Amino acid sequence: MSATTEAVSALPVAGQQVTGPDLLDVVSPFSGQVIGRVPAVGAGAVLDSIGAAHAAMEHGLPSYRRAEILDLTARLLTERRDQLARMLCLEVAKPLTAARVEIDRAIQTIKFSAVEARTLSGERIVMDAHPAGVGHSGWTLRVPIGVIGAITPFNFPFNLAAHKIGPAVAAGCGVVVKPPRAAPLTALALAQAFYDAGLPPAWLSVVVGRAAELGDVLIDDPRVAMITFTGSSEVGWQLAARAPRKHVALELGNSTPVIICADADLERAAATLASSAFGFAGQSCISVQRVITQESVAEQFRALLVKAAEAKRIGDPLDETTDVGPLIDASATERVLDWVRQAADGGAQLAAGGTLDQTRCVRPTVLTGISVDDKVWADEVFGPVVSLKSFTDLDEAFALANGTEYGLQAGIYTSSLDVALQAAERLRFGGVTINETPTFRVDQMPYGGTKESGNTREGPHYTVRAMTEERMIVIGR
Repeated sequence: MSATTEAVSALPVAGQQVTGPDLLDVVSPFSGQVIGRVPAVGAGAVLDSIGAAHAAMEHGLPSYRRAEILDLTARLLTERRDQLARMLCLEVAKPLTAARVEIDRAIQTIKFSAVEARTLSGERIVMDAHPAGVGHSGWTLRVPIGVIGAITPFNFPFNLAAHKIGPAVAAGCGVVVKPPRAAPLTALALAQAFYDAGLPPAWLSVVVGRAAELGDVLIDDPRVAMITFTGSSEVGWQLAARAPRKHVALELGNSTPVIICADADLERAAATLASSAFGFAGQSCISVQRVITQESVAEQFRALLVKAAEAKRIGDPLDETTDVGPLIDASATERVLDWVRQAADGGAQLAAGGTLDQTRCVRPTVLTGISVDDKVWADEVFGPVVSLKSFTDLDEAFALANGTEYGLQAGIYTSSLDVALQAAERLRFGGVTINETPTFRVDQMPYGGTKESGNTREGPHYTVRAMTEERMIVIGR
C-alpha cells in the first residue's frame, strides 16, 4: 500500500460486502493525503449485522473449529505483517517500528485467544457439601453471553480490535465492530484475515459511520448482550449509563504517574520513560505523563529526561529512524499545545519542546513548576508531554500519584524491595509496575483500571470469561 493509495474498501456487513456512494476519506495524519475510502453506513446496517450474528450463534461453532480459525488467523497475520504495519503507519502515523510491534502483539492476542477456545470450561460443584445436595450431581457450563458490540479507538486500531474480536470468537460470540472513522482500514484487514481463515462472515461485521447513530443501535438493541469499549472516560461512562441492562466493559484513559526514588537507576529510568512518554506522540492511555522525583535527584533526573527527549527523532513515520510522528489531527495538536501554553501562563517552565517542528509534529515536551490543577497534570494529555514534580518523603509521593480521578497503571523506580512492596499496596491503580515503565503491557496479562479508568480487565483469558455466562447444571438421582 503506497502513500497515494485511494482504493475503496467494501464493508463486511451481515455476511455481505457493502459499498455505496457515501464514502469517507481516510487521511494520513502526516502527509494529509487520502490513503483509502470506506463506505459510510447507518443504523440499518448495524441492525442487519446484529441479526446476522445472532442467527449465526443459533447454529454455533464447536470449540475446536473456533480454535482452528484463530490459529490460522494468527498465521495469516504473520504472513501479512509487513503490509499491515505499513497500512497502520499510513493510517494513524504510528512510526513504522512501533507499527510492527502492534501487529506482532495482535498476533499474540489471537494466539492466546485460540488457547482459550480450547480450554474454556466450567467446574464441578460439590453438591453434597449441603445436606439437600446429597444424591445430586452438579457442574457449570460457560456459554456465550450473546452478540458483542465492539467499539475501538484510533491509537491501537489493530491490536485493540484483536483484543475484542479474538476473545469473542473464542467464546462463541458473534461480534459487530465499530472502528474509528479516522482509522478503519486496519480493522477491515483484520476482519479479512478471519474470513480467509474460515470464520463464517455472518459472525463478524465491521460498520463505519456516524458514531452516535451506530452506537445508539448497539446500546438499544436487546440482542447485543455486551458492549466492549476502549476510548475516552466521558464517552465510556455515558455508554454504561445508557445501557444498564447490558454488560458494558470499559477500558478508558489515565494520567499516568511514575515515582522516581533517589536509589533508582536514573539513566535507565530516563531512557525508558522518554520512550514511553513520547513514542507515537504520547497517544496511549498509559503513556507516561506525570513524573514524581525525589527532591535530592530531581535536577539530575530532569537533565537526563530532557536529554533523552531532545534525542528523539521527529518526522515521517515511514522512516525507520523516526520515534515521534504527528498527532492524529490538527485539532488534537492545537489542544495539546494549548494545554502547554496554559501551564506556562500559570507559571510552569518549559525544559524541552512545547513547539512544532518543521513537519508540524509536537516536539517532545518536558514541563517543570507544574500546579496539580494544570490540565497537563490533572487530565489526560494524550500527547508527547511530561510534567515533573518533586517529593521529599514517600507519603507525599504516593499522595501525588494517587491524586487523580484516573486509575489505570502507575509505576515506581527504586532499588528498595520495601519501597516497591509499599508501592504495590498503596498505589490505587489497576496495574503497578516496578522498575518498568507503566506503559508496559503484554497481551495475556489482566489489563484495566479503577475509578474513571474503567471497570474491566482485558487479556484473552479474562475477556473470554466476561463474554460468557455460567450455567448451572443439576442432575438428581
